Amino acid sequence: MRLVVFSDLDGTLLDHDTYSFNAAIMALNALKLKDIPLVLASSKTADEIRVLHGQMGLGAAPMIVENGAGVVWPGQEASAGTDDYSRLRDALAALPADLRAGFRGFGDMTDQGVADVTGLAPEAAAMARKRQHSEPGLWALGPAKEQIFIAVLADQGITARRGGRFLTLSFGRTKADAMAEVAQALKADVTMALGDAPNDTEMLLAADYGVIIRNDHGTPMPPLAGEDSGTVTRTHLTGPAGWNQAVLHRLDNLTRS
Repeated sequence: MRLVVFSDLDGTLLDHDTYSFNAAIMALNALKLKDIPLVLASSKTADEIRVLHGQMGLGAAPMIVENGAGVVWPGQEASAGTDDYSRLRDALAALPADLRAGFRGFGDMTDQGVADVTGLAPEAAAMARKRQHSEPGLWALGPAKEQIFIAVLADQGITARRGGRFLTLSFGRTKADAMAEVAQALKADVTMALGDAPNDTEMLLAADYGVIIRNDHGTPMPPLAGEDSGTVTRTHLTGPAGWNQAVLHRLDNLTRS
């Protein structure tokens, strides 16, 4: 039985504050020993995820970038020539001034500005700004105005999704869409997905086993279909410690079955 694991990064496999995955080393090693692919699926850019992919030693496993907008395989460049990002920035520029003022995207910030709001080192923040498909940002004018902002952009085919830290704009492709593509390419019989934020919802529900990682800093995850039957579960531990526990538990169950 071919298991493939899909995982969000920030607040899930990476600690919310330190960006460390040290607490998940035991489970990461167990996946490697069993030759189970781990596919990182994040709002991060291809350049950012490549670094983590290498640090974790994930071999030939592909990477799902920018919330599912792209899939990148090791040794392959991210898709070139896309105009998604410029289209998003043009749509923002065309908004009424009162709505545009509420959203501060990565394209409105310097590298140091992104470093300040994320806690990333400046060189990592520079990679986070090399976007092709999506625009994360901070919303500053409250929930009522935010809903108007989202509705106006939706009329142009742009979706806005809440992650652990940011409101991210894109043209609608989700992590679940990319997961289906990768699962087919890897000939997965069983899929497991782990995430902590609303933008992980489709991926968690599409997997055979979905795990909501506890995150006390982000937008709370609402109850999901599958929690009553046990196909979707929640961790008591946060971040990589919860991830480690959930993955080891799944591997133990598969060994027994």
